[in-house]
Amino acid sequence: MFVGVEEAREISEPHWLDADEQHQWYAFAYMLTQLPAALESQMQREAGIAHFDYVVMSALSAAPQRTLRMSELAQYAGSTLSRLSNVVIRLEKRSWVRRHPDPSDGRATLATLTDDGMDKVAAAAPGHVAAVRRLVFDPLTKSQQRQLGAVSQRILGALNAPCPTDWAPPGARD
Repeated sequence: MFVGVEEAREISEPHWLDADEQHQWYAFAYMLTQLPAALESQMQREAGIAHFDYVVMSALSAAPQRTLRMSELAQYAGSTLSRLSNVVIRLEKRSWVRRHPDPSDGRATLATLTDDGMDKVAAAAPGHVAAVRRLVFDPLTKSQQRQLGAVSQRILGALNAPCPTDWAPPGARD
């Protein structure tokens, strides 16, 4: 099928956001920068660790035997293996995580949360949950909270990213 110059121009022209969409997008985009910064600040102030470190250790705390393959842990944390490896090395130096070969597949590496790491997660969790409640759930009605979950799942679907609640280890807290 032949496409003329004018038709090609219409096809390549972006479908611009209208004023209402632009307003909603700016609010959402700004929230995407402010919420992680607030969670990072709370975690640094109250627990002395990075929020991402907490996410990694929290995922391990909820896994069977507090152990996950590094590839699974990277997926749960929304991270690349490279970034995760650097974080796990730092956590190993603090004796919070231990890496070891997967006995069922020597090509894979497992990460295990140590007892000291579990103590750190347990100490940091109440402050984190309080911050999440104060910043995300308390400002919303129950209906809005459900809508937030549904909207988040739809956006994750558009990103072809699985929702952590669909595959998180049993007992995952957040």
